[in-house]
Amino acid sequence: MRANQAKDVHDTQWDDLKVFLAIARAGSLVGAARAIGQTQPTMGRRLQALEQAVGCKLLRRTAEGFVLTEEGSAVLAHAERMEEEALAFARRLAGRDSEVEGTLRVSSSEWFASHVLAPIFARLQLQHPKLQVELVTETRLLNLERREADLVFRFRRFEEAHVVQKRLIHISYEAYASRDYLERRGRPDPSTGGAGHGLITMDSAFNHLADVGWLTGRLPEARITGRSNSRDVQARMCAAGGGLAVLPRQMGDAMPGLERVNLGELPPGRDIWVGYHRDFQRHPRLRAVLEATEAALASAPGAGPRGATSRRP
Repeated sequence: MRANQAKDVHDTQWDDLKVFLAIARAGSLVGAARAIGQTQPTMGRRLQALEQAVGCKLLRRTAEGFVLTEEGSAVLAHAERMEEEALAFARRLAGRDSEVEGTLRVSSSEWFASHVLAPIFARLQLQHPKLQVELVTETRLLNLERREADLVFRFRRFEEAHVVQKRLIHISYEAYASRDYLERRGRPDPSTGGAGHGLITMDSAFNHLADVGWLTGRLPEARITGRSNSRDVQARMCAAGGGLAVLPRQMGDAMPGLERVNLGELPPGRDIWVGYHRDFQRHPRLRAVLEATEAALASAPGAGPRGATSRRP
């Protein structure tokens, strides 16, 4: 290795390696830029600068996106170890904060964030003016180890070994329809299969959810009139008279014009799990947000008892 090249490698910045990791994981400049909050041209320039510093190509552009070269695969292993140490250092420092201030990144499904968490966090901010909660609605599962989020609410258990998790609440669901719809179509009768009625449910990617099978099973003769992967969209379609929908009670009971519809039995509910990295157990910001959320949900309608905390699933 030439002397000037060795100096370039020595001077390589961790930020450049983060760019390399983001592109390697996303497979594109657009996805990587979105992941770490930089522009696409910046990502391209930083990657080029890193490759010039190390003296070889780390990523090769193909029709399907960026793929690692042989040299890139070797660098990737070192970069991931550096990332692990850097994140552990950041988590340790964050865990030593003594005041409820700064930013906490929280991830949740869209409807739970909008109808449950947002009002809680707004009230909490009045108590702690220096606290900023960044509430991200994601369908993908964010990585706590990489600090894509500090606190995650979701509908399944966590598999990561370093995550402290808790079954927070049980969400109850109900079947709903608008008053206008029921006046026009009448109340559905499960004994006749719901012939003449319309159903609003999840899109085909979420057909595995229990409430989808429950609704179509209770009313097999009904026609599906609308689908969406968003509970909010389903609720709006339902409120506009488009058909019957199964919704979380926190949403359906609050939606003007909707009424519960008795189909002979209740739809299956779902558990909400909350998780965070074990290094954040005494994090003041995290504790404040989690405790406020638990207190607000303790007496919330449509919610069952909380579960126990555990380190592993």
